[in-house]
Amino acid sequence: MSWIIYTIIAVVILFVIIIYNALVRLRNQVENAWAQIDVQLKRRNDLIPNLIETVKGYVKHERKVFNEVTQARTAVMNADSVEKKADASNMLSNTLKSLFAVAENYPDLKANENFLQLQEELSGTENKIAYSRQHYNDMVMRYNTKIEMFPHNIVSGTFRFKQRDMFKTEEAEKKNVKVSF
Repeated sequence: MSWIIYTIIAVVILFVIIIYNALVRLRNQVENAWAQIDVQLKRRNDLIPNLIETVKGYVKHERKVFNEVTQARTAVMNADSVEKKADASNMLSNTLKSLFAVAENYPDLKANENFLQLQEELSGTENKIAYSRQHYNDMVMRYNTKIEMFPHNIVSGTFRFKQRDMFKTEEAEKKNVKVSF
């Protein structure tokens, strides 16, 4: 009789260990996915000063656009949560669209090899950011779903696994940017 009780206890402990390890694995995948977004955001932030300097040489009177891009870049670098970083990143993407719209008015700038290369690198980085956001949100959804489902919710509650925030885009950010001069 006592060996049955020990077997049941051992099975329960093993079950808790398996669930706990699965939750830790998912949590680490979420953190890794977030780190990938950070890597791409840093890459974009590193490209922006070079892009601004290239454009400044051609466009002396567009200071407002440069200030907006610089402020948005600073906001991304100083953001300390997923929500704040998402908002700042979206704002930066929009200000970069404005910068490229300004560049459209300067044929010499559009033909500049440095500008074209930086624009191409930034475009590739934006695509990587979009993919990283999607991957992050997929991992967060899997993680959040797992910690809410029975019997994982018992283990996740006991060991204080917390839900993570998705990387969201504000409704206003989803609309096309209107640039007028």
